[in-house]
Amino acid sequence: MQISHDHLPLRRLGLAAAGSVVLLGIAAGPAAAHAEVSASDPRALAENVTLSFTSEAESDAAGIAELRVVFPQGIAPDAVTLKEAPEGWKLTATPDGYSVGGAALATGTDAEYSITVRQLPDAESLAFKTLETYGDGKVSRWIEVPADGRKVDNPAPLLKLQPAAPGAKPIAPSPSPTPTPTPSAPTAEPSSPAPAAAPDARKANAADSGSGNGVVVAVVAAVVVLGGAGAFRWTRRSRQS
Repeated sequence: MQISHDHLPLRRLGLAAAGSVVLLGIAAGPAAAHAEVSASDPRALAENVTLSFTSEAESDAAGIAELRVVFPQGIAPDAVTLKEAPEGWKLTATPDGYSVGGAALATGTDAEYSITVRQLPDAESLAFKTLETYGDGKVSRWIEVPADGRKVDNPAPLLKLQPAAPGAKPIAPSPSPTPTPTPSAPTAEPSSPAPAAAPDARKANAADSGSGNGVVVAVVAAVVVLGGAGAFRWTRRSRQS
């Protein structure tokens, strides 16, 4: 059966419309995320939650060597521990989050790791701004947070949270170490009067005084003896004459 030439334009128009629908569907679909996060318990105030991260490799020249993550408000760097990571990778706390990395992965290999968080904050969503550093020094920045439903070019990994479980409460933060008190400088003791001379010292002083007096007496006695001897000789001579 021959198809009428009158129906050909309509057929072509239908095919074009179907193609347009497919293209629109693709354009309207969600863009592939370059960095993602998921949670073992995605509820606000959930405790001991495992957060799993995936950063897709984009470089054709080098592999991912380090991921630097900034925590959303409500998560402290000291409330996180590394659970799983590529072999040899380590987690290092930073003032506003952490970095995890080590030897660069093979080119084209996605970076996957997980951490354990002591407790999630009471929020509706959490954005984990991430910097991906490759072995050749290239840095990809996934730090934009969508607002008002608008799309962004470099979205940060976003975790949407469900309401907290009934009775869930925030855990008290870890107590900071108590500072060691600094010992105060010793106060000067009031000066005390000089101690009285010891009895032995007094005896020694008395002995010294006695010794001095004895010398004087001996000298006087010698003078008297000499004087007496002289007088005796003078008297004897006077009698002989």
